Amino acid sequence: MASIKNLKKDINYVLGDVIDYALNVAHAKNEPKKAEPIIDEAIQAFDHLIGKVNTKFSGSAKQHFKEVKAELETKANAILDKANSI
Repeated sequence: MASIKNLKKDINYVLGDVIDYALNVAHAKNEPKKAEPIIDEAIQAFDHLIGKVNTKFSGSAKQHFKEVKAELETKANAILDKANSI
């Protein structure tokens, strides 16, 4: 299992790229106001996932972090779909 530090970096990079992509799509379509709720959702997802990484958990650490990584992928894909629909 990769370190917790690397998981936090992955969360930061993935959601940062999602925000950048949403801004680029909104700028290309001349609708920057439509990107604001998508960016807010990405920031909330970031806060939620970092909070899950930092909380104490019972059970297997490996399983817990796999679930966090799977949730990151799910949320990032959902936010990207919203960005594509601008």
